[in-house]
Amino acid sequence: MAAKNLTISLAEAAALVQPGQTLALGGNMLYRRPVAFVAELLRRPAPPTDLTLLCFTAAFESDLLVGAGCVARTRTCYFGLEAFGFAPMFTQAANAGALRVIEETEASLALGIRAQMSGLGFMPSRAWLGTDLLALRPDVKTIADPYTGETLVAFPAIPCDVAVIHALVADRTGNARLNKNLGIDPELAVIAPQVIVTAEAIVDRLTDDVQIPGALVTAVAPAPRGAWPTSCYPLYPVAGGEILDYIEACDNGAFPAYVQRFTGQGNAGELSSDY
Repeated sequence: MAAKNLTISLAEAAALVQPGQTLALGGNMLYRRPVAFVAELLRRPAPPTDLTLLCFTAAFESDLLVGAGCVARTRTCYFGLEAFGFAPMFTQAANAGALRVIEETEASLALGIRAQMSGLGFMPSRAWLGTDLLALRPDVKTIADPYTGETLVAFPAIPCDVAVIHALVADRTGNARLNKNLGIDPELAVIAPQVIVTAEAIVDRLTDDVQIPGALVTAVAPAPRGAWPTSCYPLYPVAGGEILDYIEACDNGAFPAYVQRFTGQGNAGELSSDY
C-alpha cells in the first residue's frame, strides 16, 4: 500500500491553526525558522488569536505573531534577535503587561517536553532548587523522592496542539531533513498531534538523513526561502539588513506597514502596535 501524499499548500497548512491553541515553532535562534508559515497565518482574513507560543528560543517569526496580537502567552527560555538585540514587539507587549510570559528555562522546557513525550504528568529534577523561579511558577511543585526522601522539583508536562517545522527538504509522505542544527524539533514532532513541515524543496522520496519521520507528520507544504530573513544553512544566510529594517519599523510605530509589505497583503491596518 502506497504511503499517503501529505502535500498541501502553505495557505491550507496555515488554516490548521485554531484560536486558543498551543503553537510550537521549530528552528533555533535565527536559524531555520518557519517564517513563511507565520506570514501565511497573518494573511488569513482573521489570524488566530489567544495562542500560546511554545519555542525553545523565539525570534523574528515569533515577534511578528506577538505584534499582530495573535499571542496571549509565551513559553520560551529566550525571545530576541541575537546580535540584533531585543525582539521589539515582544519587548513592548511584555513591558505593557499585554502578554503573559510563562517563566521557563532550558531545563524546565526540556523536562516538561520529556514528560509529555513519556505520557507522564511531570518529570522530576533537581533544577530550580534554591532559586526564586518556584515563586514565579506556582504551578511547578516540589515532591519527595519516594526512595531517598530528597526534595525534587516536579516539572509539569508541556502539551502542544500544532508544531511547525521548517526543513531543507521533505518528501511527499512527510519525511524531512533538517541538517545538523536540530534544536528541539524532533521532540516537538513527537508531542504535537498535528505536525506541519514546510520545506525548501519537496521530493518524491527521501531515504537518508531523515530527522523527522513521515509517520509523525500531518502535512507538508512547499516554502522555498521559507526561513528568510532567518538563515537556512547551507542555502542562505541571515538577512541582517531586513532584520534591521524590521527593528526600525517597529521602533517608529510602523509595525502594521511592515507586515503589509512583508506579507504582500493581509490585515496590516488592523494589527495593533499600541503596546
